[in-house]
Amino acid sequence: MADFKTVVVKTDLLVCGGGMAACGAAIEASYWARQHGLKVTLVDKAAMERSGAVAMGLSAINMYVDLNGGQNTVKDYVDYVRNDLMGITREDLVANIARHVDSTVHLFEKWGLPIWKDKDGKYVHEGRWQLMINGESYKVIVAEAAKNALAETGGQYFERVFITHPLMDGDRCVGAIGFSTRDNTVYVFEAKATLVAMGGAVHVFKPRSTGEGFGRSWYPPFNSAGSAFFTLYAGAEMTCQEVRFIPVRFKDAYGPVGAWFLLFKALATNAEGKDYMVENAAELAKWEPYSRAKPIPANLRNWLMMLDVMAGKGPIYMQTADAIQRIAKESPDEKTAKKKLKELESEAWEDFLDMTIAQAGLWAATNVEPEVKPSEIMACEPYFIGSHSGASGAWVSGPSDLQTDATKSDYFWGYPNMTTVGGLFAAGDASGASSHKFSSGSFTEGRIAAKGAIAYVVDHNTAPQIDPALVESLKAEILKPLSTFEANRGNTTDADINPAYIRPRQFMYRMQKIMDEYAGGVSSQFKTSGTLLEKGKELLAFLRGDAAHLGAENLNELMRCWESVHRMHQAEAHVNSIHFREETRWPGYYFRTDKPALDNKDWLAFCNCVFDHATGEWKMIKRPVKYLVGIGSAAK
Repeated sequence: MADFKTVVVKTDLLVCGGGMAACGAAIEASYWARQHGLKVTLVDKAAMERSGAVAMGLSAINMYVDLNGGQNTVKDYVDYVRNDLMGITREDLVANIARHVDSTVHLFEKWGLPIWKDKDGKYVHEGRWQLMINGESYKVIVAEAAKNALAETGGQYFERVFITHPLMDGDRCVGAIGFSTRDNTVYVFEAKATLVAMGGAVHVFKPRSTGEGFGRSWYPPFNSAGSAFFTLYAGAEMTCQEVRFIPVRFKDAYGPVGAWFLLFKALATNAEGKDYMVENAAELAKWEPYSRAKPIPANLRNWLMMLDVMAGKGPIYMQTADAIQRIAKESPDEKTAKKKLKELESEAWEDFLDMTIAQAGLWAATNVEPEVKPSEIMACEPYFIGSHSGASGAWVSGPSDLQTDATKSDYFWGYPNMTTVGGLFAAGDASGASSHKFSSGSFTEGRIAAKGAIAYVVDHNTAPQIDPALVESLKAEILKPLSTFEANRGNTTDADINPAYIRPRQFMYRMQKIMDEYAGGVSSQFKTSGTLLEKGKELLAFLRGDAAHLGAENLNELMRCWESVHRMHQAEAHVNSIHFREETRWPGYYFRTDKPALDNKDWLAFCNCVFDHATGEWKMIKRPVKYLVGIGSAAK
C-alpha cells in the first residue's frame, strides 16, 4: 500500500510481547545489556500495563516454592509438575525456574505488590505453592518496573505494534516485522537475538460463551497464537502441541475456582449433591501410576467431573455456602462467627474483583449469594498455553548445569531457552514442556531466557543481514487483506458477503467449528478419534488456502486477519500432534475414543513437530522423556 511508511529499528536484543515473561526479560536483559553496552527493544501489540494473562489482575501467585522456608525443595516442585502432566515434562526446565522463582516473588513485593501475611508476618498460602495477594494492580506494578529498566539503560519500548513474522538470515532469526494498529506504519526490527513471549492461544476452539457473551474466556481473548506462529514460521521445533488445557471455572463468566478449592476447602458436587471425586474414584485405576499422585492430576479431576456430566448428573455445583458456613462455625462464639462470616463473604467477592470482574457481575445479575446458595461450574473450551497446566510451546535448550550424560544430547544445545533456531529464544507461554510456571514462573523464565539471549549476542555480535526483497515481500503479504477488501468491496451490497474475500470473523468461526467438531471441543465432550482428526486436517487445509483471500476494512481488522492466520497454524499443529500421539494420556483435556488408554510403552515420550512454511508440510518427531537423577523419577 503506497500510503504505508516503513520504519526500521536496529537493536541488539528484541523482546516480542508485553506480558509477565516479556517484563521479566526486559528487566534482566537491561541489567546484562548495561554491562556490555548493548541495546534492548521491547515491542507489544497492547500496552504493557494491561497486557498478557495478568491484564485484569490476579488474586494469587501460583508458583512460590519457599526454599528458604524449608518446607519444599526443587525436587518437590518437579515431582508435582511431572505427575500433573502424566509423566510428560522437561524436568531440567521446570527445575531451573523453580530454583529461581522465589527471588522473583520477593522483587514483586519490593516493588509494591501486597502479599497477604498472617499475624506472625508469614505469607498466607492458598495452597502448597500459592500465595494470596491483593492483585488488581499486579501487572501495572510489574510493567512499571520493566519500563523503568528499559529507560535507565537506553532501551526502547513500542506499544500497539502487532508482530506478524520473524525475519531470517539463513537459519538465524534476526528480528521481526509487524505493523502499527494505530497508524499506517510497517515496522522492521533488526536484531542480533530475538526473544518471543507473545502469549498462548485462545479462540482456536469454539468458546462456550457465544452471542452477547462472545469474547468472554478464561484466558485473555487477545492471546492469538502469536508465539506459536512466530516460532513455527521460523522453523523452530515445537513440543506438546497436543497438550491443550481445559480449566474448570465458574460457568459463563469463567471466574477462578482455586481460592474455593484451596483456601475455602469447598466441595464440588453433581446435581444430586454427591462428590464426583468419590463417586467415580474407581476410574482412577485406569490412569495409574499418575492417578496415585497427590494432588490428583488436574486433567483427571476434570475427567471424573465430566463422567457425571455425560451421565446426565449435571449441573455441577461449587458448594460455596457450605464452605463459608463451615469455616464460620469453627469460631469460638457467635459474635466471632458472624464477624468471620462477613470476612469470608468479602473475600469471596474480592477473589473475582481482583481478576475476573465479570464473574462478580454475573453473580449480582443472577442473585447468587455465595454464602446462601451454590454456583455452577463447568469445563471451559480448550486453550493452548505453556505456563499453566498446558505444555504447548517451543522446544528449548535447558541449563547446562542441570544436565546429565543421559539428558545432554537431547535437552541441551547451547544457551538457556534458545529454540532450535539460532538467535531465537522463548519464554512464558512461548516455551513448551515446562508447565505450572504461572505468572511468577513466566516472569522468572523471561529473566532466564533474556540472560541467555544477551550471552548469545555477546558471542554473535555481528549485524544481521536482511534481504531487502524479503522485507518488501513480507510487507506486501502483510498488507494484502487491505487491498483485497478495497478492490472488491463494491461488488456486493453487503460487505460481509463477497466471493472475492473472507472477513476475519467469518474465518475464525469456520476454524472454530472445525476444531470443535473434529478435534474434540465442547460440543463433543472433548472426544475425538483418528478418523475425525483426518477429516479435520482436510478441512484445515481448505481453510489455509482461503487464508490468502482474507479481507480487512481497517487496521483493526488487519490485525484480526493476522490473528486468524496465527490461530490457524496453532490449530494445525494441534490436530497433527494429537493425531500423531496414538493414545489418550490426558482424559479431561481430550479423549481419543479409538485409543482410549495410556500407552507408557510406546508413548512416554514428547510429541514434537516442525513446520515448513515454504511447502506447507508438517514433520512429526518423537523425543524421549528423560528424568534428572537426584531431581525427579517416576510418579509416587
